[in-house]
Amino acid sequence: MEVGLLFVIVAVLIGCMIQRTSGMGVGLVVSPVLVLLIGPVAGILMTNVIAVASSSLMTLAVRADIDWRRYLQIAPVVVIGSVPAALLLSTAGTGLLEVVFGIVLLIAVGGTALLPALPEAPLARAGIATGIAGGFLNTAVGVASPALLVYARVTNWAHRPFAATLQPLFLTMAVVSIATKSVVGLGSATGMPSWPLIIAVVASVPVGVLIGGPVARRVPPTAAKRLAVTIVVLGSCATLIRGISRLLAG
Repeated sequence: MEVGLLFVIVAVLIGCMIQRTSGMGVGLVVSPVLVLLIGPVAGILMTNVIAVASSSLMTLAVRADIDWRRYLQIAPVVVIGSVPAALLLSTAGTGLLEVVFGIVLLIAVGGTALLPALPEAPLARAGIATGIAGGFLNTAVGVASPALLVYARVTNWAHRPFAATLQPLFLTMAVVSIATKSVVGLGSATGMPSWPLIIAVVASVPVGVLIGGPVARRVPPTAAKRLAVTIVVLGSCATLIRGISRLLAG
């Protein structure tokens, strides 16, 4: 477990640095690593816990650039997408969850990267669709950024306020995800992360945020996003393969 803990802490540090640079990254980098190490239910829940810590700190760091009007167009409907995702996690087996995790994450990330130029959409309708989709993705796989990237494209959102507003949105989605999972009983399920793991990982978040400040001034956002996508694709493929193996064996 010591080696696994080291991998998780490194993933958290990299994710925080990428998020400080590009606005997103913690969930993308950490979720596949945690799912591989401790399973889909515990791994995604732990990703949500880390997101609460990292997004809280980053919201304070970028508060001057947050667009609260856009936040309010997305945040109120997050729970609509979160509830069915929590029910899915509470009823599906480990192998099926790993397959779903791998497929959903690969489609979400790959589809976002390959999307052509999209037509502009009304802010209100785009915000509702994004909140529901983001709530589902954040609860199901610990990664809501693909839905928010699509929203940014169809509303022509400038990068600086977009990256800043992502932080309170990620915080809200993580809190809602943890709440809905607790309601359906996932928080008390067996196989949850140990307290030493939770404390060690959450304690590494401020370090990643502090390191990410200087890094953000030197690393282009596109380079940071490429690193995040590379890590998530590798982790998702490994999880998908393991899930298929479980189902075939089973």
